[in-house]
Amino acid sequence: MKQNIDLDRVDRKILALVQRDATLSHAEIAERVGASSASCWRRIKAMEAAGYLIGSVRLVDPDRVGRGVTVICNVRAKDFSPAASQAFEEFVRDSPEVVECYSMSGDWDFLLRIVASDVADYNSFLMDKLLRHPTVAGASSHFALETLKYTTELPV
Repeated sequence: MKQNIDLDRVDRKILALVQRDATLSHAEIAERVGASSASCWRRIKAMEAAGYLIGSVRLVDPDRVGRGVTVICNVRAKDFSPAASQAFEEFVRDSPEVVECYSMSGDWDFLLRIVASDVADYNSFLMDKLLRHPTVAGASSHFALETLKYTTELPV
């Protein structure tokens, strides 16, 4: 069970550092935040147990792996029955092209961020998978021309 802990200034510095570089050792973190290595280790373990830190990943450059096209796609659902919702959620989880999915308020029901190798690749995903899914009523696609900001860091 996740417990709540009061984050102090040092905890927040640690969170900021590990968001930028998850490869930092406890000693490197300790040096940067002005604490001992053992203290940083205990703090990190406590933040993991409390659910503040939920994973460690390395980010991959999409261009280097042939996924340099980013598409923001709004999706409208046909219905909102529990079965339809579950089917759409499974479709999203099973589609590696979909890297983010949000349930939305407003005119559209979902917002997807999709990565593709090129326009033809995205068109294939859209026409052969997304629009053929029985829960999808329609979609609107917006191609990113340039990435001005992309971060996974949260302000702490």
